Amino acid sequence: MRRGGAQRLPFFPNPAVESRATKRASATVWQIMPARNPLRTRTNDSDLHERLCRARKFIDDSYHLPLNLAEISKQACLSRYHFLRLFRDAFDTTPHQYLIHRRIEKAKELLRVRSLSVTDVCFEVGFESLGSFSSLFRKCVGHAPINYRRRERESLKRVPGCFILMCGLKSSDQ
Repeated sequence: MRRGGAQRLPFFPNPAVESRATKRASATVWQIMPARNPLRTRTNDSDLHERLCRARKFIDDSYHLPLNLAEISKQACLSRYHFLRLFRDAFDTTPHQYLIHRRIEKAKELLRVRSLSVTDVCFEVGFESLGSFSSLFRKCVGHAPINYRRRERESLKRVPGCFILMCGLKSSDQ
């Protein structure tokens, strides 16, 4: 008897049923998960990680192009959906989310440094729609692109000129 007076019932009330179900379950598990050679598994894991890193580098190098899952997964020599699962498990983000994040980071850099219009920045980083770029930028950064540019340039005005020259930054006056 358990504390509180209630008796704990077994999951399988009949021992014969329990043993048959246990045998069936363990046989199924061994069919699904065959024994692995640990050395071979480590080699496969490092090979997969290398392929996933190759695909991530492809995204970093080609963020400005219209990329899709098929093109990115081809760089890793994996099927689209297997690649998607492995990428998400390895980097805690999907390839599409990583691409969007990379494009937004590059757009932030262009808005800070260069005097391009927001539309030009949008197309330069690979977005095809100004509306989707602006809404994603606002969602990720918290400000509209034009407000972000204004705020960043105002913050540069507060930095002493000697520090800007020392770091190789351009001031907004130039």
